[in-house]
Amino acid sequence: MVNTVDSQSQFYALLIGIDYYETNQYYSSLMGAVRDINLVDTYLKDTLNIPQEQITKLISPIEEESNLQAIRGTNEKTIIPTYKNIVKAFDELTQQAQSGDIVYIHYSGHGGRSKTLFPEIKPDKQDESIVPRDIGESGQYLRDVEIATLLKRMTDKGLIVSVIFDSCHSGGATRGDYAIRGSLEIDNNDRSFHSLVAEKNELIDNWKQLQKGSSSKTWLPNQRNYVFLAACRPSESAYEYSVHGKERHGALTYWMIDTLQNSTTELTYQSLYNRIKGVINGKFPNQSPMLFGENNRLVFGNKTVSTPYTLYLINVNEQQTEVMLDAGAAQGLMTGTQFAIYPFNTNDFSDQEKVLAVVEITKIKGSSSTAKVLLEKDGGIEVKGKIETGCPALILSAPVNLIRRVRFYKKELGEQENQLQKELFEQQNEALEKVRQALINNGWVVEVKEGEESDYQVAVGREGEYEICIGMPLTNLRPLLVIDDPNAPETVVKRLVHLAKYQGTAELDNPSSTLSKYLEVELLDENKQPFPEPNNIVLESGTICLRITNKYSHSLNIAILDLEPTWGIYKMDIEEDNEPFYELASGEVLELDDLEFEEPEGDNYEQATETLKVFAVKGLTNFKWLTLPSLDEEQQSRGNLEVDLEKKKEELTRRGVTRGEELTVNPLNNLLSMMGAELNQPPKITRSVRRKPNSNAEWTTKQVQITMKKK
Repeated sequence: MVNTVDSQSQFYALLIGIDYYETNQYYSSLMGAVRDINLVDTYLKDTLNIPQEQITKLISPIEEESNLQAIRGTNEKTIIPTYKNIVKAFDELTQQAQSGDIVYIHYSGHGGRSKTLFPEIKPDKQDESIVPRDIGESGQYLRDVEIATLLKRMTDKGLIVSVIFDSCHSGGATRGDYAIRGSLEIDNNDRSFHSLVAEKNELIDNWKQLQKGSSSKTWLPNQRNYVFLAACRPSESAYEYSVHGKERHGALTYWMIDTLQNSTTELTYQSLYNRIKGVINGKFPNQSPMLFGENNRLVFGNKTVSTPYTLYLINVNEQQTEVMLDAGAAQGLMTGTQFAIYPFNTNDFSDQEKVLAVVEITKIKGSSSTAKVLLEKDGGIEVKGKIETGCPALILSAPVNLIRRVRFYKKELGEQENQLQKELFEQQNEALEKVRQALINNGWVVEVKEGEESDYQVAVGREGEYEICIGMPLTNLRPLLVIDDPNAPETVVKRLVHLAKYQGTAELDNPSSTLSKYLEVELLDENKQPFPEPNNIVLESGTICLRITNKYSHSLNIAILDLEPTWGIYKMDIEEDNEPFYELASGEVLELDDLEFEEPEGDNYEQATETLKVFAVKGLTNFKWLTLPSLDEEQQSRGNLEVDLEKKKEELTRRGVTRGEELTVNPLNNLLSMMGAELNQPPKITRSVRRKPNSNAEWTTKQVQITMKKK
C-alpha cells in the first residue's frame, strides 16, 4: 500500500524546477531540475490521483527541453519561475487552501548565498536563498527571510505544510556527468531589493519571532510547524547526476520518488528520510540530507504515527553478515549493545514477528558504528528476510559498564597544545606510573589492554596537572591535581571511579521494556507550555515544570534522579524526604512546579547540561544506590538501603495498596546495588566487564535535559 491523501482534506502542490538561468556570473544552467519536477508531478497525478488544477508548476527548461515540451503538445499551463511569479504562486496557494488542507512544496534548482540585506538580524552577514530564473546580473533572490514569512502565513492559517528543497548553498568543481546545485562563491554584489512578500519591518519581525527557541542548523528557522526535507547539510553539496547512466536528476528527488514507488506500505517522512539518506550518502559522501519538523507525519498526509526512537542502517554488506548504523560514540553507543532490525517501512514495532535479525555492535566510530548479524544461537531468532539500507534498528539491550578501562597517554615533546615542554616531558613517565600503581587492586577502573577500547585517558597537562580525558580533557574537574602532590595519584583514581559510577547511571536504560510506552515525561515552561524545541531546551533564567504521567493500568513506583554537571547525582524528593520511591497511581499526572536550575560557578560553566532521569518500576527498588556527591566531595553514608526497602514493603502492605498481590523486589535493585557499591566492593564479574539489564524485568526509564547558559 502506497501513501495516500486524506479524502477529507484538499491537497495542493507547488512545484518549482529551474534548469535555465539568465546569464550571470554565479549560477550556470542545470540539466535535471525540470525533470525532477516532472517526476514529482507524474507521481502526484498518476499514483495519488491529484487533479491537475491543484498542482501549480513553475519550470524553466533549457532550450532543448522547451522544444521537447512543444512536441509533446502538453495542455499544461507553463509558468516561468521568475522572482515575481514564485512569490505570486505562494500567495495564491495560501489564499486558495483552507485550514486543514495539505500543501506540498518542492523546489529543484540552485540555492544561493549573498550579502545580507538584513544585517540587524543576520550575524553571519549572509542571506540564503532560492535562485529564480531571472537572477541575471541585477535580479532578486527569494531570500530566507522572505520564505520564512511565506511559510508562516501558511502555517498560521492551519495548513499542513511539507517543504522539499533539492538545492544547496555551497558549490564545488565537478567532473563528468555531475553538477552541484549551488554557487562556488558568495554573491557580494549590491543588488536592489524591493520585496514582493512584505515590508522589511514585517519580514524582520517574523524572522525574530520564528528564531525564538530555535537552534536548528539549517537555513530556515523553526520548522516545528511543518516538515522540511533539505538535500544536504549547510556546508555540503546537493548533486544532480545521470541516474543509472541515463537521464539527469537531483539525487534527493529521484531517490525520494523511487522509494515511494517501491514501498508496500505508508511511509512517514522519517522512514522516507532514513532510506534516501543511506542511498545518497553511499553515492555522494559529501551529501547528507537533513529532516526537520514533524518527522512522524505520513508523507503527503496530515496524520502522524508514534514510533519509538530508532537508529537506521546506512550500509549492509553483500553477505548480510555486517551492518553499519547511523550513530556512534557521539550518541553514547558502546560495543556489545544489541539491536533488533525491522523491515525498512516499519511503523509498528510491537509485532516481534517482524524482526529480521538481531545485531550486536562490534566497532564504534564518532558518528557511526559497525554491528555483526547474530546467528539464532546468539541473538535468539533466525535471520529472515533481506536486510537493507534504511531498515530501522530498535535497541534491545545496552550493557552497563560496571568496570571501566583507562589508558595512560604519554605526550610528545613540543610547544603545541597537545605536547609538553621539556621539564614536564621528562617528568610524565614517573607521574603516570604513580597513578598506575594507585590503580592496582581497584576493581572499578582497570588499565586497558592491547586491542581494547579505553573509556578514559590519563595524561599530564601543560600546567603540570593530571588530565582525565573522555575524547577531550574534562575541564570542569576541580581543583587541579598537580603531579607534585603526593596525594594526587590516589585522588585521580577516586575521580575515575566516581566518573565510572556517574556514567553507568547515565547509560542505564531498558528501551525494550513494555512499560516504556506507558510512561510520559516532559518539561514545560513556567506557564506549563511545551518548549519550542523540547530536545534542545536552553535556559538563562526562570523556572520549569516537570510533568510525569502514568498511562499504565496499575500503579508504578517512580524516582527522579538529577544528574548534575558537577558529576553529582541526587534523588529529587517528591513528597516525603528519604522515601525510596513515589507511588504514581494509574492515570495520575504528577507535576513538579517551579523547578529552578542554576549553572555551577566557575569559568568552565559558561553553559552546562543537567539531566533529569525518571525511573518507573513494578515492584520495589531503592534508587538511592545511585546517588553521588559532587566530584571531590566525600560520599556520605546512605544508611542501610535494604532495610529501607523492607520498611517500605511493610508500609505498603499495611496500607493495603497491593490489592492482594505479593510485593517483590524488582531485579533492577540487584543491578543498582552493584553499581552503587563502595570503592572497596567492586563488581565481581569474571568473564565480562559488562552487565546487561534484564529486558524482561518490569522497569523503564526516560530522561530530559536542560542546558543552562550564563546571562
